[in-house]
Amino acid sequence: MAKPRAESEPLLRRARGGSGDCPAGLTTCRSVQASPGAAARWGLCIDQAVVFVEDAIKYRSINHRMDTRSLWLYRCYYSNLCQRTLSFTIYLILSLAFIETPSSLSRTADVRYRSPAWEPPCGLTESVEVLCLLVFVADLSVKGYLFGQANFQKNLWLLGYLGVLVVSLIDWTVSVSLLCREPLRVRRLLRPFFLLQNSSMMKKTLKCLRWSLPQMASDDSGVFQEPGLCHLLHSLHPDSLFLMNLLTAIIYSQFRGYLMQSLQTSLFRRRLGTRAAYEVLSSTSGDGGASPRGVGVKPQNLLDVLQKVQLNSFQKQALIEKVRSYGDVPLSASEFQRIFHELDKTLVKEHPPRPEYQSPFLQSAQFLFGHYYFDYLGNFVALGNVVSICVFLVLDADVLPGDRDDFILGILNCIFILYYLLEMLLKVFALGLQGYLSYPSNVFDGLLTTVLLVLEMSTLAVYRFPHPGWRPQMQGLLSLWDMARLLNMLIVFRFLRIIPNMKPMAVVASTVLGLVQNMRAFGGILVVVYYVFAIIGINLFRGVIVAPPGNSSLTPANGSVPCGSFEQLEYWANNFDDFAAALITLWNVMVVNNWQVFLDAYQRYSGPWSKIYFVSWWLVSSVIWVNLFLALILENFLHKWDPQSHLQPLAGTEEATYQMSVELMFRDILEEPKEEELMERLSRHPYLQLCR
Repeated sequence: MAKPRAESEPLLRRARGGSGDCPAGLTTCRSVQASPGAAARWGLCIDQAVVFVEDAIKYRSINHRMDTRSLWLYRCYYSNLCQRTLSFTIYLILSLAFIETPSSLSRTADVRYRSPAWEPPCGLTESVEVLCLLVFVADLSVKGYLFGQANFQKNLWLLGYLGVLVVSLIDWTVSVSLLCREPLRVRRLLRPFFLLQNSSMMKKTLKCLRWSLPQMASDDSGVFQEPGLCHLLHSLHPDSLFLMNLLTAIIYSQFRGYLMQSLQTSLFRRRLGTRAAYEVLSSTSGDGGASPRGVGVKPQNLLDVLQKVQLNSFQKQALIEKVRSYGDVPLSASEFQRIFHELDKTLVKEHPPRPEYQSPFLQSAQFLFGHYYFDYLGNFVALGNVVSICVFLVLDADVLPGDRDDFILGILNCIFILYYLLEMLLKVFALGLQGYLSYPSNVFDGLLTTVLLVLEMSTLAVYRFPHPGWRPQMQGLLSLWDMARLLNMLIVFRFLRIIPNMKPMAVVASTVLGLVQNMRAFGGILVVVYYVFAIIGINLFRGVIVAPPGNSSLTPANGSVPCGSFEQLEYWANNFDDFAAALITLWNVMVVNNWQVFLDAYQRYSGPWSKIYFVSWWLVSSVIWVNLFLALILENFLHKWDPQSHLQPLAGTEEATYQMSVELMFRDILEEPKEEELMERLSRHPYLQLCR
């Protein structure tokens, strides 16, 4: 058994200035089949290619250790179990803010009626917190080992990670030493960092914000220059709409350029990872004897790699089929890269085959009820159902419940439900049960029809069949008849099925659905901002809002305060006495819900300096973040409105099974890395040297 390769031993070596031959005595992947321990070294080369491909798929850096033990640790670290454990730990430590002092476990946040909240004993939340911190210490240790000391010292995020952990552990020690009676917990402000550092897209977004904000505040843009800032602060003025739209355009222009740079880096990482895998596999033969240089990668070797790659089953199958299409012809570097372009394509969902009937009559019926015109008929009937409900609601608006005659509506309700049941059965007949369930719209219609049918049968069992003067009695909050009418109104959602057939509506729906699935980075940053401002607000304003005198009789107090004030509007629940209440208060200020009332109240209760806090929050949340969100909506919408985008299924259609990522949204305007750039970067890999 050959000794394991030392970490300092290069995987492949490039003879700089030479003819490309490897130095004497150097064992590389090119000669693994002719050297002792060939099987082990061959397995090492395959594992290295597997890791490079996984790095490319996830847009990760490839500058990590490449020996056998490190590769095992690297793949274990990025396994679903480890990453989910890390994500749960982040969620857990952030959630502690709801439980630890001041606890949010109270019936109400209203200072007039709030009873003392349950406070955890000292050591309970601290024990959970130190376990989370130990997980983060292990996480940082693994990253530091895998990427090496040199990369660790150059990576600001890892250095910041180390600093946050050191401060948190010191602060935790002080807290326990003082029996949890310390006036300030600095580590609570640092917890959102754990969420930021665990998301590459959030890092990119935050970096773009750091680049964009100085540009937006410069003299050229004039966004935050006076008198522009003064107009923004008076957001209720009529001219604020124009200024906010202008601000959106400026933020969009500045942010989009820096976002492109970040996404260009992601594209470079993918191409670099796949090229590194090519360099490893092109230096192996796998069947005994060395391969001639420059031949390329054998498809079978790449198939062996893909079988081990952690990848979505649909994407893996697409890659395997693409590789098999080349037969036994060795793959060149460009062909190798083109194979992984399959990762950028939207997968088209294939529905199960329809049942095969022998009878000509059944075949005709299958064609009729499986045609999309039958869906149009169902939409038309659903429209009639909704119109009938709306008409009777209008007619009965001024009629007392005891004087209403629901006979006609009851008959129509039975007819419509019977049609929905018949439609469902006919579709199952035409498409088959699996084919019927393969369409999300059919699943929704089927569940809705089943619920309506159960409620209708229950209604008939209790109130008998509709007849003149039929008025179901109220039982509890709602009668069964009222519940059936409410569920009937859900039929309006059946019209969502026609959206893919209308280009403008399809673009809008695709934009919305795509953003919902790809806005984790922006949503995560908003969570971070909320968390930090809530903790700061608790430390600044906890207890400043006090209950008015005479809690049991508030009318005299309210009558003596100015109209439209904090006290007259009874905004007592908007305070910073606990974490949950702070989040609600920040939300109300963010949506500009009488935010001048909050500024006036906290100025009176705590001092004029409180305006700095609220204006800062409004600028960060309502001005900067919301406008960045609108900018991304614009970019997504313009991309999908592009005539060239019709080549891919729109998000939200029955054909699209997953949405376009943020990287793919801008793929058509990103530049492909040049061959020289990739090879030059590979030549500077700390644990990889090329032998070509």
